[in-house]
Amino acid sequence: MTLTLTQQILFLFVLALPVASIAWTVTHEEVFREFRDRCVAGSKTCRKIYERKFFYLFTCEYCFSHYVAAAFLAITRFKLLFPDWRGYLIGGFALVWVANIYINFFARLRIDLKKERTEIAAVEAAVEPMKAKTFRMTAK
Repeated sequence: MTLTLTQQILFLFVLALPVASIAWTVTHEEVFREFRDRCVAGSKTCRKIYERKFFYLFTCEYCFSHYVAAAFLAITRFKLLFPDWRGYLIGGFALVWVANIYINFFARLRIDLKKERTEIAAVEAAVEPMKAKTFRMTAK
């Protein structure tokens, strides 16, 4: 199946979504916390460099996204620009790049949401004593 350049680019941006999602989930979300904590410890305490690098791979979304992208390339046989091994190579690096744009966007969005929640909690904490004071004044 030969795709036009437009279809390849569209496929690239769609395929990057699950790559980014998997890389983010494994390296940041609570469901993999115990596994990630073990990997962090292994990346710092293992004696051999290849063991430390192996464990580090699961703690860095950028590093991990390369392997997830490679798996998706193998599954989908996605190639970008060229129909041979060069298409896999270019497609792989492009897929990692787009996936990491998505990851950075999502990380920034989470930071903004956390900042807003913190600001709201601070305002609510400041308003709560005023509400109690007003309630006491109206109850008299």
